[in-house]
Amino acid sequence: MTSPMYTHSVPVLKQMLTALKSILARADAHVAAKSIEPEALLRARLFPDMFPLIKQVQIAADFARGIAARLAGVEVPVFEGKEQSFADLDALLDQTLAFIDGLAAEQFEGSEVKEVVLRPGTAKEKRLSGQAYLSNYGLPQFFFHVTTTYALLRHNGLDIGKRDFMGSY
Repeated sequence: MTSPMYTHSVPVLKQMLTALKSILARADAHVAAKSIEPEALLRARLFPDMFPLIKQVQIAADFARGIAARLAGVEVPVFEGKEQSFADLDALLDQTLAFIDGLAAEQFEGSEVKEVVLRPGTAKEKRLSGQAYLSNYGLPQFFFHVTTTYALLRHNGLDIGKRDFMGSY
């Protein structure tokens, strides 16, 4: 039997990252077809105090890698965060998907009770069970940044809808 922690994390992360790749490819095609500077979308924000689209995608990818790694008991891979284009973001998502695909379901066994320590050694250190980390922190954070990316693109004229957000399942 496959670990429920694997079932409730890896397939969900892969579905949403794949949908995000598709949406970003459409955004790239949109700016080319409309002769819009890509920066107009890549640097778009919903409000001045929010991160721009590029950072939203980077954080979504970071959370996907972090969730999978922590639950599988492996080192969280760190990426530089130097993406500047739709092609760069596509490559980031490909690397993230490849990392997640490289993890075996067996690595997630027992992770629901494993302690996950966030921001170790800092004043913001938080200790959670694997189940609480996945359900109450990791997935909500991941979905926030994926949803914000979708909202930024939709708000800026990309013709996408719920089916695009959800991708294939």
